[in-house]
Amino acid sequence: MTGGNPHVIVHAGFHKTGTTGLQDFLSQNRTALAPFFDYYGQQDFLNAGAAARLYAQRPFPHRLYLFRKTFRTFLASVPDHRVIILSRESFSGGMPGHRMLGGRMITSYLPAARKLGRTIVKELRLRFGPGVKITFFYTTREREDWLRSVHGHLLRSIRLTDDFPTFRARFPADLDLTDQARHMADALSPAPVVTTALEDHAGDPHGPATALLDLAGVPAAARAGLAPAPHVNRGQGKALRDAFLALNRERLSKPVLKARKEALLAPHRRQR
Repeated sequence: MTGGNPHVIVHAGFHKTGTTGLQDFLSQNRTALAPFFDYYGQQDFLNAGAAARLYAQRPFPHRLYLFRKTFRTFLASVPDHRVIILSRESFSGGMPGHRMLGGRMITSYLPAARKLGRTIVKELRLRFGPGVKITFFYTTREREDWLRSVHGHLLRSIRLTDDFPTFRARFPADLDLTDQARHMADALSPAPVVTTALEDHAGDPHGPATALLDLAGVPAAARAGLAPAPHVNRGQGKALRDAFLALNRERLSKPVLKARKEALLAPHRRQR
C-alpha cells in the first residue's frame, strides 16, 4: 500500500447473478490486475463463507460469532494494499429457497445479510483502521429469471419437490434483488452500496465484472488484454429440470439420488 486509507470492495451477493463467472474472471486475470487490487475469492476465506451460510440457516448468536471469528482470522492474513476486493455471495447468507432450522424457507436475504454486513464492516475497521473506505457491491438479476435460475439450481443440488409455479408462489410478490440491495444500503450506511444488473452486461466481454473494475479504478488500457469472462453455471434446460424434479419426488436414498443426478449431468458437462 502506497499510503492513505485502503479501499475494500465487498462483493457480497447475490446468488445466481453471474457471481461465479465474475469470480472466475478475477481469478484468471489475477496477475494482470495485481497492480490495481488484491483479489480474494471463494477459496480464500477459510471457513468464513460457510459460516455465513450456516448463520442464515441457523440464526443463533454463536453462529454469528463463529463467522466473525473466522472472518477476523482471514483478515489477519491479508497484506495491506491500496484496493482490496472480497467476493463471496454467502456474505449475504444462504441462497433463498434453502430451509432454515425448523423447515421454514429462506425467502429474503435481509435478516441474515444485515447482521453479516455490519459484522464485516466492524471487522474491516478493526483490521485496517477507522479510516478504511468500504464499498459493498451487489450483482442483481431480473426477478423472474433469477427465481427460475434459483429453482433450477435447487432441483439439481437438493431434494426440492416444488415445480416452478409452486416454488415462485412461496416468495413475496414484491421480492426484488435491487430492492434487497436498497435495504442493505440503509443497513450499512454510511458505507456506500453499488449495484449492477446481470442483464445489463449481455455481450460485455467482461460481464458484470466491468462494474467492479470501474469501482476499483482499473484504466481502460489495462483491460484490453484481459481474458474474457467465462460462461459458467448456465443452468439446465426444461427437460433436465423436469428429470431432476421427478427424481426428487421418488423415494430414493441420498446416495442413489445423487448418483442419478450426476448421470444426467455428465453428458452436459462433457459438452462444455
